[in-house]
Amino acid sequence: MTNFRQRTLGFLDLEWGTYVERFNRWPVDEGVRRMNDQGFKRFRDMLAHELAWWEEGMEVILAIAENREYARKKYDFDAFNAEAVAKYKDWDEGKFLAHFEKTRQKVLADLKSMNDAAWEKRRVQEWVNGMFIEHAREHLVALSRFLALDTLQNEWAAYVQNFEKIKDKDAFLKKQGVASFHDLLAHVVGWWEEGARIVKGILYEPNFTWQDPDTDAFNIELTKKYAAWSDADLFKHFEATRAAMIELATTIPDDAFLNKDIEGWLAADVVGHYDGHNPKG
Repeated sequence: MTNFRQRTLGFLDLEWGTYVERFNRWPVDEGVRRMNDQGFKRFRDMLAHELAWWEEGMEVILAIAENREYARKKYDFDAFNAEAVAKYKDWDEGKFLAHFEKTRQKVLADLKSMNDAAWEKRRVQEWVNGMFIEHAREHLVALSRFLALDTLQNEWAAYVQNFEKIKDKDAFLKKQGVASFHDLLAHVVGWWEEGARIVKGILYEPNFTWQDPDTDAFNIELTKKYAAWSDADLFKHFEATRAAMIELATTIPDDAFLNKDIEGWLAADVVGHYDGHNPKG
């Protein structure tokens, strides 16, 4: 559980610790568009949503860690989120952002203080993962190098193994709209390769241009491209392509993440694609 603990602390420190700063780099109209896509009118409303769940989650996490009783709730998520937004709607901007940062630091300190036995508890893991890791992917508003690498090095690294753990594989594949896991991996690998081609073109080729592929046609093309490959060869290629994506996310310059096209391709291919095809449900 050491890796999961360090990973979580990294999210609180490196992902959530730079979250506000990264969002504020976008032009105002781009920020508004991203908030609308998230279902919020203002960035602070989404931060209020995060705050409320952190506060709620930490009460449960610490109670479980300390073997204390806690209230078992069935959440009306829409009502909970609306209440969170309403709670902070009249706060001064500076006061609100200071409270967000103070809460983040307290959460980080509390998690650091938890002993190893607490980190081994299933319910602690579930709440921690939901609040600080999955929430970061769900509310991605400005991709960081940290989040791109974490998703590639942790979520995608275990993708094949996690698929094997699924009891009803046919139902999962049907939901994904593919005939086989082979086709699903071909789809993932093909989009990674296309995204990497475009990112490198933008960065290193003067006057580079591209057209977004027709999604349905491109997916059919990918299925055909890898149809004759054995599963073993495709699994190896998946791992090689994942390693190449890690190399790309590691080596591109910091300002590449400020380019909407580069950021958009990486966010979609690495993070969005994982959640869209998440074998853990």
